[in-house]
Amino acid sequence: MKPKPEGPNYGNYESPDKPAGWLARLLPSLAFYSRVTKIVLWSSNRARKGNYSDSDWVFASQSIQDTFEKAGCHVSIKGTEHIAGLDGPAVIIGNHMSTAETFLLPSILAPFRMITYVVKQSLMEYPIFKHIMRSRNPIVVGRTNPREDLKAVIGGGQERLKNGLSVIIFPQKTRSVVFDRESFNTIGVKLAKRAGVPVIPLALKTNAWSNGKLLKDYGRFRPEEKVMIEFGPPIRVESNDREVHQAVGDFIEERLRKWGVPIA
Repeated sequence: MKPKPEGPNYGNYESPDKPAGWLARLLPSLAFYSRVTKIVLWSSNRARKGNYSDSDWVFASQSIQDTFEKAGCHVSIKGTEHIAGLDGPAVIIGNHMSTAETFLLPSILAPFRMITYVVKQSLMEYPIFKHIMRSRNPIVVGRTNPREDLKAVIGGGQERLKNGLSVIIFPQKTRSVVFDRESFNTIGVKLAKRAGVPVIPLALKTNAWSNGKLLKDYGRFRPEEKVMIEFGPPIRVESNDREVHQAVGDFIEERLRKWGVPIA
């Protein structure tokens, strides 16, 4: 597998109307995961050897989007003009629905700005995938000590933002199809305020890649569930932390309601 000579789609995007292949129609999960596994193994092997470049990451991400579409799932991406219009990095704050967003966002954002994630410590030890994650200079949190997590995000986030990387953070306690504001904390807004950068709200509907019961990352693939990704306008954080946090939550909730996603 070699990187494509051309980059991913720029601007807003809707999947072309193409029928899924015969295997995807009969066994969508098998068709989807067989291709995803190939992409992840290729990426992990390169990362383990220290050869996993930014362009490789973007290529793998675009290949994952292609996999969604080849398996019969429609992908909609909106609001990228808000990323393109930035004159510097930002903190991108979104709801966390499934594994899909971790794979899909790099190729969407890289045409405009390189990114990294705030991730939990367990992902840094996850078999195979750990090599990829470690190569992306993420901000690591333990999810057991909120005070230590805040210090890690503020300190590590400011460093990466200063170096031009935008930071993606999912402030929920865990992935969930249901959006619950009670578990949606203010850590992303606090980072943006401290670093003096804007916040970009991000609404995600990615339950086509459902969470599994035994293995959370490997639930049933459901091509009938459209993937919906939408970025909101940048919001400057001055003294109004709570108002900005409320505005981010409002944007996400409004889009999810529009897409038929349950709200707690």
